[in-house]
Amino acid sequence: MKRKKTDILLAGVGGQGIISIAAVIAYAALKKGLHIKQSEVHGMSQRGGAVQSHLRISDDIIYSDLLSEGNTDLLLSVEPLEAVRYLPYLSSTGRIVTAVNPFVNIDDYPPMEIIEQQLAMRGRCVFVDAAALAKQAGNPKTTNMVMLGAASFFTGIEAELFKDAIHEIFAERGQQTIDMNINAFQLGNEFAAASGRL
Repeated sequence: MKRKKTDILLAGVGGQGIISIAAVIAYAALKKGLHIKQSEVHGMSQRGGAVQSHLRISDDIIYSDLLSEGNTDLLLSVEPLEAVRYLPYLSSTGRIVTAVNPFVNIDDYPPMEIIEQQLAMRGRCVFVDAAALAKQAGNPKTTNMVMLGAASFFTGIEAELFKDAIHEIFAERGQQTIDMNINAFQLGNEFAAASGRL
């Protein structure tokens, strides 16, 4: 039987919740009975500094926790220019799910039209207005769960397992926080389903 695996690169900047995305994916994968390896988060995790994390999920043993260039199945970015930065990691059949809301921390930040063109030339993309959906969910800080919801189709893990993971991981913050994050996940999930890019 052919081995099933999914290699995911998470990208964004400090303060966007990349660590929380990784934690939810890892929890859901383990609940599904899969093997998972996660790298340390690289880059500067302070607000505004580049952050990335590698996640490798498989139904068999995983020996390395780092992704190599050209082999990533899913590039999930909460910041659009960070998606461009990690394009070399994407496989020829890989998917890109990125927010369209820039965190402008450099003087020569390119126009979104240019970024979207670069990404669309390299892979199949889902562009998400995560800020608008997070606001709809009840908290602008839930953009990370919006993005996870949009990308969940490409992980091989059921949406309900992600929702269970969100419940567990945010349990100490109270039911209101749990509900907002699950709502954000659901809104992202519904947006991707309606986008016609799955």
